[in-house]
Amino acid sequence: MPDADALRRILSRIDGKGYKAYRDIRGSYDLDRACLCVDHVQGDPFAAPSRVRVRVPMRCAALPRALYENRVRRTALADYLARRVRDAIGQLAGARRGSGKSGLMSVDAGGQEVLERTAVVISDDWVEVRLQVGLPAAGRRVLGRYAENLLCRDVPRVAERGLCAAELPMDDAARFVDCIENQEHVRAQLEALGLVAFVGDGAVLPRESGASDRPLRGDGAVPFQAPQTLRVEIPLAHPVPGASGARSHLTGMGIPKGVTLIVGGGYHGKSTLLRALERSVQPHVPGDGRECVVSAPGLVKIRAEDGRRVERVNISGFIGALPGGRRTEAFSSDDASGSTSQAANIVEAVEVGARGLLLDEDTSATNFMVRDARMQALVHKQHEPITPFLERVRELYDSAGVSTVLVMGGCGDYFDVADTVILMRDYRPHDATQEAREVAAHHASARRTEAPAALPAVTPRIPLARSFDASRGRREVKIDAKALDLILYGREPIDLRHVEQLLDSSQTRAIGNAIHLAVKRFMDGSASLREVLDAVEALLDEQGLDVLDPFHRPERHPGNLARPRRFEIAAAINRLRSVRMRQRDSGEQTADATQPLPDAPAAQTPGGRAGSAPPRRLADFVSAAKRCITEIPPEEARRLLDVPDREGWHFVDVREPDEFAASHVPGARNSPRGFLEVRADLEHYKRDPWFEDRTRKLVLYCGGGHRSALAAQTLQQMGFAHVLSLAEGWTGWTKRGYPQER
Repeated sequence: MPDADALRRILSRIDGKGYKAYRDIRGSYDLDRACLCVDHVQGDPFAAPSRVRVRVPMRCAALPRALYENRVRRTALADYLARRVRDAIGQLAGARRGSGKSGLMSVDAGGQEVLERTAVVISDDWVEVRLQVGLPAAGRRVLGRYAENLLCRDVPRVAERGLCAAELPMDDAARFVDCIENQEHVRAQLEALGLVAFVGDGAVLPRESGASDRPLRGDGAVPFQAPQTLRVEIPLAHPVPGASGARSHLTGMGIPKGVTLIVGGGYHGKSTLLRALERSVQPHVPGDGRECVVSAPGLVKIRAEDGRRVERVNISGFIGALPGGRRTEAFSSDDASGSTSQAANIVEAVEVGARGLLLDEDTSATNFMVRDARMQALVHKQHEPITPFLERVRELYDSAGVSTVLVMGGCGDYFDVADTVILMRDYRPHDATQEAREVAAHHASARRTEAPAALPAVTPRIPLARSFDASRGRREVKIDAKALDLILYGREPIDLRHVEQLLDSSQTRAIGNAIHLAVKRFMDGSASLREVLDAVEALLDEQGLDVLDPFHRPERHPGNLARPRRFEIAAAINRLRSVRMRQRDSGEQTADATQPLPDAPAAQTPGGRAGSAPPRRLADFVSAAKRCITEIPPEEARRLLDVPDREGWHFVDVREPDEFAASHVPGARNSPRGFLEVRADLEHYKRDPWFEDRTRKLVLYCGGGHRSALAAQTLQQMGFAHVLSLAEGWTGWTKRGYPQER
C-alpha cells in the first residue's frame, strides 16, 4: 500500500492543474497509525464533497471491548465516536481556503436520537470513520499544498482525536453507551409488562422551541411525575445516579396496551406527551430529557393527509361504498381526502406490522374521528360512507391486537371505548380513567353505533417492480434526499412531509436506497409488501447499512446513511405516485421474499407432466440471479481503469472466445460462461489455478448483462466473496465510448 509520502508526491505533481487531476489520489494510503482511503473525488470544488475513510487499527484505538460487545452497545459507541469526531473537526479546522467547498470537513453525527449509521464502523480489528472532505482549489485549479495539509495532517488528527481511547473521556463514553443500552433494555421488557410505552419520572418532555428538538431548560421545564395508579418499576441493565445513590430500577408511568386517551385543556401538555412517545421509538442521548421515555418499536403516528396518493388499499372497514357505487375494497386515488387518507394510513401501517397507533385530534380528519348524535340525526347512515374511528378503535385492539394512544380534548364519546384515560394538567399527568367512566355513565351518549359489519382483515398487497424507475437522464440509478421530507427517486418526488417519525435526513437517504434495493432483490411479483420489508430488514441485520449503497462494493464509503424503520420505508413506497400494486388473492401462497426464485424445475406428476407452475424462461432465471448478486454500473466500472491496481478488481469476460477476440475491456481475462464452473471447480482436472483464490475481486461482463448475472450467482455459490456483474454488459460499455482492446 502506498504511504503518506506517495500521496504527497501525487499532490505536488498535480498542484496547479485542473481540478479533475485530483482523481489521481483515489486509493488507499498507509499513514503509519491509520489508513487513509480516498474513495470518491468530487467533480469540481462546488460539487458534493469527496468521500474519505480513515481506518485506525484497534491496537492503536484501544477501545475497550466491553463498549462494543453486542449490537446495541456497538451502535451506541459508534454514535458517540461520530459525535467526538464532529467535535474534533470543530476544534482543528482552521480558516477554509479556496473556492467552493474547499477545506470543508464533516461527519454524519446525530442529533438528539441515536441511530445506526454508516458514519463510524467498529470491528474487532479496527475502527473506521467516514468523512466528507472538500478538496482545496483556487477557482478550478488544484491547491496541492493545502490538500497535503488537509489529508496528511488534519484528517488523521481528527480521526485520532475522535476514535482513540487515549484522546477520549472514556468514563463519558461508558455512560453514553450504558444509557442507550438501558433504554433498549426497557424497550425489550414492554411487551412482557403489557405496555406500549414508558415515561420515566423526572423526564423533561417540552422542547425549547417549535424549530428545535433540544430540551426546554429553566423554570418552564416541568419534570414528569407518574400518577400513582399508573406507576411501574422497571429494572435497568446498568445502575444510574439518583438523589439517594445509584438506582438499579427506573420508576415512571406505564401506558398499557389497549385504548389510551390523553385528555386535558389546551396548552396543558397533551400533544407534548404524544410527541415524546412518537420520537421515543429510538433511544435518546443522555441529558436530552427523554432518555427515560421509551416506546414500543411498532408504534406508528397516524394523521390525515389530504392529496396523497393511495394504491389499492382495502379501506372498506372505515369507508364504505362512495357516491357513484365506487367500491373501497381496493381503493386507489391520486388525491385522497382527509378521511380516506387517514383510513389508508392506518391500514397501511397495520399491513406492515404496526402494533400501536398514535393519533392527535389536531391532525386528524374530524369526520373520520367521530359522528355525533345530532349529525347522525341530520345525515342518515345510508348517505354517510364513513364508519368513524370511534367505532373501530376498540375492535382494532380486541381483534387485531393493535393498541391506540389518542390525544382527544374535544369529544367525550371516546370515554366509552377507552381502557385508560390520562388527564394532563399543567404538564402533569393524572389517571382519570375511573372519573371518565363515571362521566360516561352519568352522561350517556345519544349517538348510535353505525359499524355495518366486523372490521375486515388487512388485505396484503404485492408491489410491482416494473412501476419503480430510479433512472434519471443518463444515470440508471439516481436517488437523492433533497430534504428530510423529500426524496427524488429517479424523476419522481416522494413527499414525506406528513411522515412524522422520520428523524434524520440520512434516514431519508437510506429510505430511497432501500426502495431501490427492495425492487432489485425482493419484489418478484409474488412477495407482499410486508414480506419485502422482512427481507430488507434481514439483509440489513446481516450485512449492515453499506449494502444500501446502489453502487455497493466492499471497502467503499457508502454515503451518509442512517437506518430507518420498516414503517417509514413502507410510507415512502406508498407515497411514490408511480407505484402500482396488486392485492394478493385469498388462496395465493405466501412468498418468502428472502429467497430467490427456485432454480429447480416444477415437480413432475405421475403422468410425466409438470405441475401447475408455468415453464420458466431465461428472464426468470436472470431476474432471480440479479436479486442475489450486485451489479456495478458502467460508470463505476470505467472508473476502475483509472485507479492504481484497479483497487484489486479483475475484469472477466464471460462471452465466447470469438466475441472476446473482436474487442474487450483492456486487461480483461476471457472465461466463457459455458466453462466457468469447470475452471472454478477446485477439484476438477481442467480447473484454472487463477480461480483458486476465492477472495479475488471479480467484475464479470457479457454482451448485455444476462450471462454475467448468472455467472456471478454461480461463483458466489462456489464461494467467491467479491463478485460484481457489469450492468448493461459490453453493449452499455461500448455505447458510452469506453476504452476497448483487441
